[in-house]
Amino acid sequence: MSRKKHYILAITLFITILLIDQIIKVCVKTGMYIGERIEITSWFSLVFVENNGMAFGWELWGGKLFLTLFRLVAVTLIGWYIYRQIKQKAPTGYIICMTLIAAGAAGNIIDCLFYGLIFNNPPYPQVAHLQTWGEGYGDFLYGRVVDMFYFPLVEWDMPTWMPIYSGEHCVFFSPIFNFADAAISCGIIAILLFYHKFISHYHEKV
Repeated sequence: MSRKKHYILAITLFITILLIDQIIKVCVKTGMYIGERIEITSWFSLVFVENNGMAFGWELWGGKLFLTLFRLVAVTLIGWYIYRQIKQKAPTGYIICMTLIAAGAAGNIIDCLFYGLIFNNPPYPQVAHLQTWGEGYGDFLYGRVVDMFYFPLVEWDMPTWMPIYSGEHCVFFSPIFNFADAAISCGIIAILLFYHKFISHYHEKV
């Protein structure tokens, strides 16, 4: 594939992931109240939560502002890296994986940058609505990331005879995530599975 086609592929994929991610988030935010759960199957539900952390709701040291700025810098560097890899004729699959990671990170950045400016924060059980620019629940850079996908694939109760976790209810897989998180995870997993040799060879040359 030519460099031009690689650039078109990366840009198209990036925009597509952003659009899908934001459409899902806006639909959930304006159609569900915080904490609402819609069970699709026994192992998949839509659960509306918001967080200030990284993927899957994990928290990062340094606070909200640091996290948002870190994301901005990371996406910029990844974008530059993808550009360099295309120039150096990296495999198409590797370009796709890196674009998935960049687009996923950018999708969550949009929430942080703008959602606090354009959405209100209604009390339970009301749903959020779009506000006039700047009259939302937070400031620029301080929006909350919207998550909704919940896959409790396996649930069980620990035996009552266990000394510490006696009778505790356990869930696998418990994190609630969004489409952007999924794009990041798929990109990273695919790189580890299929392109670890390419990365090692690339760094040896560098």
